[in-house]
Amino acid sequence: MIAERLRALGASGACAAIATAAIVVAVLWPGFLAPGDPLAIAPAEGFQPPSARHLLGTDESGRDVLTRIVHGARASAGIGLAATALGVGAGIVLGFASGLGPRLLDRALTRVVEVLYALPTLVMALLFVAIIGAGPRSSILAIGLATAPGYARIIRARVRQVARSDYVAYARHEGVSRGRALTRHIVPNTLWPLIAMVTLGIGQAIVWVAALSFLGLGAEPPSPEWGSMLNAGRPYIQTAWWMTLFPGLAIVVAATALTVLGRGLSRGSSV
Repeated sequence: MIAERLRALGASGACAAIATAAIVVAVLWPGFLAPGDPLAIAPAEGFQPPSARHLLGTDESGRDVLTRIVHGARASAGIGLAATALGVGAGIVLGFASGLGPRLLDRALTRVVEVLYALPTLVMALLFVAIIGAGPRSSILAIGLATAPGYARIIRARVRQVARSDYVAYARHEGVSRGRALTRHIVPNTLWPLIAMVTLGIGQAIVWVAALSFLGLGAEPPSPEWGSMLNAGRPYIQTAWWMTLFPGLAIVVAATALTVLGRGLSRGSSV
């Protein structure tokens, strides 16, 4: 079913799948794509434009930009994945508690979630970072908590829809216990469509991770993180444009590829 939905996207789906596969390889095995050291400096080779020796140029310290982008995928995509996992996990807990819990609990959680959901995600992430401090772990926690209300709303709606479906009612009528109906029918049919939503969420999280690092609230230099690289290259944008162009393209390509895959997977989904 997943393969059929991706094939329906045509060339865009194929390009997105290839880009996503390259990102996965960069996260799991960056040395395969770029065997160099992303932190190794060579001051004599600083600010070199793209060439055969350095395909994407070098930065102010002579570090190879391509090597840093490849190794930076682990930080950018890894933090985005961890933040999405945290947000989805919190959303599942809140969504199931609200969708299946007592009416009073549902109303209380719904009000809290709606208030938090009304705030822009990046603003909430900045608020959490201001409270808990800057750094990669703080970025994971901040983005995860900031995205949880959105996931909770979707999961609550899905849980209530599945719980009221005919096949769940039929199972209960046949004597299936509430716990078995929950584990066999409600949970699988609620969580399976989340694959598309999680794929979209990771792409969005990568952008927010880069935004926090660009503002100096995420990974700190000389860490090869895409947002941090953007911030480091900002003062030299007129003389060494490659220092900002290529990390920016990496963010755009990663977010776009995951968004295309997520939308392809969500076709025909009831979420």
